[in-house]
Amino acid sequence: MSFLGLLGGSAKTSVDLAELQRKNSQIQYDEIQKVTSYVLGKTKLRPKLGIICGSGLGGLANEVKDQQVIPYAEIDGFPKCTVQGHAGNLVLGYLSGVPTVCMQGRLHFYEGHPAWLVTMPIRMMKLIGVETLIVTNASGGLNQDYNSGDIMVIKDHINLTGLTGQHPLVGPNDEKLAQNIWQLC
Repeated sequence: MSFLGLLGGSAKTSVDLAELQRKNSQIQYDEIQKVTSYVLGKTKLRPKLGIICGSGLGGLANEVKDQQVIPYAEIDGFPKCTVQGHAGNLVLGYLSGVPTVCMQGRLHFYEGHPAWLVTMPIRMMKLIGVETLIVTNASGGLNQDYNSGDIMVIKDHINLTGLTGQHPLVGPNDEKLAQNIWQLC
């Protein structure tokens, strides 16, 4: 008996996996579209700037003028924040006159969300009009000249979870997403 046979599989397993990936891709696209439609239905604003407020920066959303607040919990299919101190709101309005959407609270893979769902809000932002994205976080540093609250630019990173096969881009390319989303990159 083959190894696949011991697992209850067969040579057809790779075909089944491809079909499963295609279905998952469609589910992901449908979920992103559902969230996008909900947000667009709640506001006439079409933000050009997106800001993901990481730990300690959620208060930036208080600077947004003409606020419309949409709690993540009200958006069917939107992942929920579980990190203490992350309010879990989309805040739409104007920041220094620029139409903006702020995420008050980031989503994390370690909260148990699949990688594609952690990145779903970014894809949704592109679909509602965001052209520039600023992502913030509380990141430690080795430079002893840095103080808590200093701003630093992270130019690159090592995706350690990616080494385990967990990555938001795993699976077949979805042209529906690629046509709309990758322009943001």
